[in-house]
Amino acid sequence: MTGERITSATLAAMKRRGQRIACLTCYDAAFARLLEAAGVEVVLVGDSLGMVLQGQPTTLPVKLEHMVYHTACVSRAAERALVVADMPFLSYATEARAVAAAERLMGDGGAAMVKLEGGAELADTIRRLNRFGAPVCAHLGLLPQSIHRLGGYRYQGKDDAGAARISADAQALQDAGASMLVLECVPAALAQALARALAIPVIGIGAGNGCDGQVLVLHDMLGLLPGRSPRFSRDFAASKGSVAEALADYVAQVKAGSFPGADETLF
Repeated sequence: MTGERITSATLAAMKRRGQRIACLTCYDAAFARLLEAAGVEVVLVGDSLGMVLQGQPTTLPVKLEHMVYHTACVSRAAERALVVADMPFLSYATEARAVAAAERLMGDGGAAMVKLEGGAELADTIRRLNRFGAPVCAHLGLLPQSIHRLGGYRYQGKDDAGAARISADAQALQDAGASMLVLECVPAALAQALARALAIPVIGIGAGNGCDGQVLVLHDMLGLLPGRSPRFSRDFAASKGSVAEALADYVAQVKAGSFPGADETLF
């Protein structure tokens, strides 16, 4: 990767030009360099590290200090890609806690943006973070940090009421100043409609190929967790000779709109 560092303004311009955005999770410096070399624009230091690195059953046990450590590892190696860090479970339960967590993730961890899960109830938190210079990526649909409330890892927004709620939340979060939105496990038609309606980039995971970009968990798309990959993912390493080739194939297929395909689009 060469050129200027990617920012939220870069991503907004890509959306306006119809250029798809490639995003992957990452937790260390070595993979950060590989992702950047493959052309990944957004590197997400996800709290999914709790499951793929720590062996936890959910993301809930992940602590802020874990996220700061891994974000710092990634940000030291990522010279151009936008580094986004997940805010872990309950670290943004109040506006004051959210500001403190963002200070650690951006100040000590080197993130350029923080991500939080939830709907319109987080609008004031997003406004406050923006006021202090912390860009925010919102996250709607399946919320892994709310897995006990949701009753499992299930698609969201499949009925009219659920779709209306997600749409209203998305608009409220954009109005509050969110710079980007991740939509996880929602019907493809809903995701495409929101990508067209919103001015901010919409990144899908298990949400069809009508979004402005795609994200997957790195270990899923490299087939490193046999038997655990979600049905909307794909093992890009299965037919490639190296990790670098698998990553390049993922980026190319996201850019071309060929991933996710029909087999990875469940609703």
